[in-house]
Amino acid sequence: MPTFKMGDQGSVVAEIRAILVAQQLLPDTSGPTDLLANSDGWTSPEAVFDPALDHAVRAFQQQRGLIVDGIVGAGTYRALLESSYHLGSRVLLYRLSTPITGDDVAVLQSRLQNLGYYPNLVDGVFGDSTHRALCRYQAEYGLSSDGICGPATLRSLERLGNRITGGSPHAIREEERLRRSGPLLSGKRVLIDAGCGGTHPLSTGAVAELEDRVLRDIAHRLEGRMGAAGMETFLSHGDHSTPNDSERAHTANAVDADLVIALRCAHHPTAAASGVASFFFGNNHGSYSTIGRNLASFIQREIVARTGLYDCRTHPRTWPILRETRMPTALIDVGYITNPNDAAWLDDPVHRDVLAEAVLIAVKRVYLLGENDRPTGTYTFADLLAAERAIS
Repeated sequence: MPTFKMGDQGSVVAEIRAILVAQQLLPDTSGPTDLLANSDGWTSPEAVFDPALDHAVRAFQQQRGLIVDGIVGAGTYRALLESSYHLGSRVLLYRLSTPITGDDVAVLQSRLQNLGYYPNLVDGVFGDSTHRALCRYQAEYGLSSDGICGPATLRSLERLGNRITGGSPHAIREEERLRRSGPLLSGKRVLIDAGCGGTHPLSTGAVAELEDRVLRDIAHRLEGRMGAAGMETFLSHGDHSTPNDSERAHTANAVDADLVIALRCAHHPTAAASGVASFFFGNNHGSYSTIGRNLASFIQREIVARTGLYDCRTHPRTWPILRETRMPTALIDVGYITNPNDAAWLDDPVHRDVLAEAVLIAVKRVYLLGENDRPTGTYTFADLLAAERAIS
């Protein structure tokens, strides 16, 4: 879809404004007419992307874990539409090809989770697990067990859902699964997802070529080290393909990986922007991946300690590669390819070797669960292999 930013006009801008007014991020200044323009070409103020709307869009992006740039592209527009749905405003059901998404789905998942039926992340996606949870709830409460959230199911949930609250069964399951898998890396399945140069507007020409080469090289170096440690690794795509993030998430789910490591380069119009940042799934509904957060945090700390790159911290996000994967996932921006110093640093194969080792050590720390651990930045690949042999 086209992007919308400050200065643009039209019906889509008016729709964006209406959604943000409903979110109470903008005051309602609509006039007595619904017309966007008259015969003279005059445009209603509601259909103009003005500074107030730009500020509201940025606030919305901040709330939803999106890139805060004031631009309504495909991701922000999708999030805006999802936020406009409230539980009861439409019938919810499972659609295999195009799952229903929205805040109403997230509220339904939260209600079912509090009642003990839904054990997964509250991600706002009506998938198979939500369908099965709703069917179990309906069967036990004497409703038609069809997995469709219609008026009867809504009335039942209204009577019960607001009276019961609980913890996060998804976090408990994630942590218990990790504990039971043991500290050895051998046998663990990891999908490595390298980004592609040229997919960002600021990644063109020589920058795109460098970005593509850097990310593919780090991925292959990481793959080699993980293989040496006995891990089973998968690459999300070949060197000459550029799947979107949803397709990459589908690949991770298809191979049933234990973890996903996504590697990206950051971009910014200002060449001074620099540093490394890590991301995990987390949303404004209070749901996040506990192990994904731990993994991202360990990777961030290891890279900063070993490289001296500027620490841009760890953040929750709702990007498809984080939201649609069923396993803990960490996305790492290994540096700003638009920054001359970061780009030169990444262009050095010795530095890429350091990055690959830092990521592997961080994965090991996740499985150690705080036992027999060492200070950040001091654990080496040789130490890791020796520890793996000693335990086995």
